Amino acid sequence: QVQLVESGGGLVQPGGSLRLSCAASGFTLDYFAIGWVRQAPGKEREGVSCISSSGGSIYYLASVKGRFTISRDNAKNTVYLQMNSLKPEDTAVYYCATRASCVPTAQYGDWGQGTQVTVSS
Repeated sequence: QVQLVESGGGLVQPGGSLRLSCAASGFTLDYFAIGWVRQAPGKEREGVSCISSSGGSIYYLASVKGRFTISRDNAKNTVYLQMNSLKPEDTAVYYCATRASCVPTAQYGDWGQGTQVTVSS
């Protein structure tokens, strides 16, 4: 069974940090780019970050650049999103999903169930 499972979300104060994990089971992540997408209440989903299968190509949404870092450990079949200097506007459900590549037109394939990130004092 192909499955992506996100973890690491939670409640954090502004300026705090969280590390999200996206673990795959039933298939290997080696051949896929992985994107992180978030959806805040009442807003559309937006792509936050993406890492190519090799890790050599990385994309960040402008509003998170310099604060978020995406990485992957293919040996652990896991992709990470390190989020620092969190702001209230980062509050959302964060999803990971497979992609063929990180070009803007690349479609999303399999999705995880999402993990809630809440930034509030």
